[in-house]
Amino acid sequence: MFKTLLQSLRMNLILMVLVGLIFPLIVTSLASSIFPDQANGSLLHAKDGHIIGSKLIGQSFNGPQYFHPRPSAAGSNGYSGEASSGTNLGPTSAKLIGGSEGFDGVKQLVQKYQQENNLKADDKVPVDAVTRSASGLDPHISEANALLQAKRVAAKRGLPLAQVEGLIRSNSEDRQLGFLGEPRVNVLTLNIALNQLGGVQLVHD
Repeated sequence: MFKTLLQSLRMNLILMVLVGLIFPLIVTSLASSIFPDQANGSLLHAKDGHIIGSKLIGQSFNGPQYFHPRPSAAGSNGYSGEASSGTNLGPTSAKLIGGSEGFDGVKQLVQKYQQENNLKADDKVPVDAVTRSASGLDPHISEANALLQAKRVAAKRGLPLAQVEGLIRSNSEDRQLGFLGEPRVNVLTLNIALNQLGGVQLVHD
């Protein structure tokens, strides 16, 4: 029995070293060599070297001179990486549609979006502009969402609308594998490209 116990402990130790140490080191080394950007979190850096954010994680932009991401339920103020989550509210939920104290529903988010972007009360709003993603950290918005915000952004920055719309299209990403999802725009990379037009310092909440 003692011999069997020693064999079991020896096998566990060998497996711990192989699976818990050697294998992760090999995979990490290969990933860092072949896909250095993705393996290190797809981070974006400013000219002075400090990290602005990740292309994979949404963050808040509230200034009228910036494109805004979709709403978030991750954490008390949204976009909290350590509290990634959705609302878990179904499409028949009265709270999801009408909101509650301290929580904006779809109706409130539609009104806010229309006011921010100088739209009429009967103007249609893209669904991603007024719904929260399952993770609360979706870094993308639809092209339709970005194009509706373009007029506000162009006016606040004193740029031609056509130039801002062109920037949106040049920063759009195609459907995954050519057929999954819809064309989309990464809000962080779009705002960085926008700042490069006017040399504005990137600031987010």
